[in-house]
Amino acid sequence: MYEQVSHSLLNDILNNLKTEISKQDLRHFYTRLGANFYAIHSLFERLYGHRDDFKTQALRLVETMARQYIQRPDVYKEIDIERENNHNWFLSQKWVGMALYSNGFAGDLNGVREHLGYFQELGVNLAHIMPIMRCPEGHSDGGYAVSNFREVDSRIGSMEDLSKLADEMRLRDILLVLDVVVNHTSNEHEWAQKARAGDPVYQNYYYTFENRNVPDMFEQSMPEIFPENSPGNFTWDEEMERWVMTVFNNFQWDLNYSNPAVFIEMLDIILYWANKGADILRLDAVAFLWKKIGSTCQNEREAHLILQLLKDCCQVTAPGVLFIAEAIVAPFEVAKYFGEDAVIAKECEIAYNATFMALLWDAMATKNAKLLNQGIKSLPVKLERATWLNYARCHDDIGLGFDDSDIQLAGYEPAQHRKFLLDYYTGKFSDSYARGLPFGHNEKNGDARISGSLASLVGLQHALDEGNPQSTEAAVGSILLLHSMILSFGGIPLLYYGDELGQLNDYSYQEDPNKAGDSRWVHRPTINWDKAENRNMPGTVEYKIFSALKRMISVRKEIDVFADFNNRTLIEVENPHLFVFERYSLIKPSEQVLVIANFDGKPQHLDLSTVGRWATNKHARLVDLYSGFTPDIFKKTLVVAGFGFYWLSEVA
Repeated sequence: MYEQVSHSLLNDILNNLKTEISKQDLRHFYTRLGANFYAIHSLFERLYGHRDDFKTQALRLVETMARQYIQRPDVYKEIDIERENNHNWFLSQKWVGMALYSNGFAGDLNGVREHLGYFQELGVNLAHIMPIMRCPEGHSDGGYAVSNFREVDSRIGSMEDLSKLADEMRLRDILLVLDVVVNHTSNEHEWAQKARAGDPVYQNYYYTFENRNVPDMFEQSMPEIFPENSPGNFTWDEEMERWVMTVFNNFQWDLNYSNPAVFIEMLDIILYWANKGADILRLDAVAFLWKKIGSTCQNEREAHLILQLLKDCCQVTAPGVLFIAEAIVAPFEVAKYFGEDAVIAKECEIAYNATFMALLWDAMATKNAKLLNQGIKSLPVKLERATWLNYARCHDDIGLGFDDSDIQLAGYEPAQHRKFLLDYYTGKFSDSYARGLPFGHNEKNGDARISGSLASLVGLQHALDEGNPQSTEAAVGSILLLHSMILSFGGIPLLYYGDELGQLNDYSYQEDPNKAGDSRWVHRPTINWDKAENRNMPGTVEYKIFSALKRMISVRKEIDVFADFNNRTLIEVENPHLFVFERYSLIKPSEQVLVIANFDGKPQHLDLSTVGRWATNKHARLVDLYSGFTPDIFKKTLVVAGFGFYWLSEVA
């Protein structure tokens, strides 16, 4: 869009670019910059236009984008152009992801590279390698307390190792996902150290205060994220003799995005990792980017403006790179991280579907789909050119962030129901075989979240300890049921490393004083590759899970209706144990798949004569695409095995 004020500023900026920049071949850069500059200027002015140094900072912003474009390798510039020409490329059903810690998965980055064949064996072609940047030895928050944004942590490799890994992943058509922690730094970061030394420039990179007056005002409305281990939102720093905002842990200092220098620094870091081979960047803790007295300091409008500005700038320099919003917030808030008042995503193209994840765990505990059905109806529709990450388990805790009104509509009292779920998954409920642990217990209100490996939460650990074949089969069925949901629901399915092998809880973290207070380490495993060979041995638990997931992934990739174009219809049925939805083609109406899941351990039935169009074609035969077999049907009544599922299609 042409607008005189912004383009006058752009002309001034281009005339004042440093000589080493202006002499470069920037044809594609200038084209994209001209197309996006009105939006960039509008957002930058809204955030920082009141400052005397606005024009100087705007020049720095464009110079940062230009410099990173110049440094962008030609191979990635070519990929940028390919993806611009096929802008829906990431909505395809062919993408299947896995999240992993490189040290837990295979020791280090070189180990990951040596096991790329494992991804291809399973069918995974998107690998999220969780934080690789340098962090302190002790207070690292699993890598999310970064002490240097431009170095790979030496414990897991080097920049050369990453380069080799990225190159080989690209040759194998496996997408690389990396984290950028945008909300905070470690207190050992260079910026924090300069702030501690009294440098006012870097003190302004954070929220620091001489006394408790302002922090106490913030505390009146800000919730506690880690009340058990890190209560409150401010920490007194003895060396600096100031209070500093630390929303997460006391060693993680929140960045001050009301300072444009912070924004430009973080944009430069994002583009730096894009140039190191990341296809997708996961932006951590985006809901917390803007702080305002009198608010929860989450989901503020300015946080969305920052993300829009980051996206617009990235589209100039590295348009082939996608953003994931790590925003584990209420259902009505999460979809806003695609971008409000828009048709296509203008903030982050991908967001975690934490609501779906939590609803699946509710269904597993209650053995019914009442809250699952209700909660899905409240899940906002995603934008075009945006998609969900659907997952059953991740490196973090499982929060019970359902909407209270949905819990009530499902027939439960919210507080009691959350307590039941917590008791169920921590093994305190009489009929539960789950072996989970509480995380983040808040003594003030009794709230807590849940830790534990997927296999241990569904009872596999208990079944193997008891030597009970029936319980083992039920647990394996539960694992496959959960994965059948994330693979068919619509979006990019994200497996968590170890789940494909039935990895159990790992209690060794309790022996490490740096980890013992954080129960999330119980589900951050170290893969035993000798034991992983059991995936090739029929009859073993590893074989049953791995081979079934391998087939499930393969089938998914062949079914066009599993691509994500808002092509899903929820179907409510009378049987409360069943969750039913339809996937359909927007191009070929005849291409449809009926997905049915039974969350009860006993067989359930469904009267197909009540399920819309699936009751009308008397000459068609139903086939389960996953198994290849015709399901059990008696006089239009479909039988679904305990913890079973179907991906049904009609065959004439």
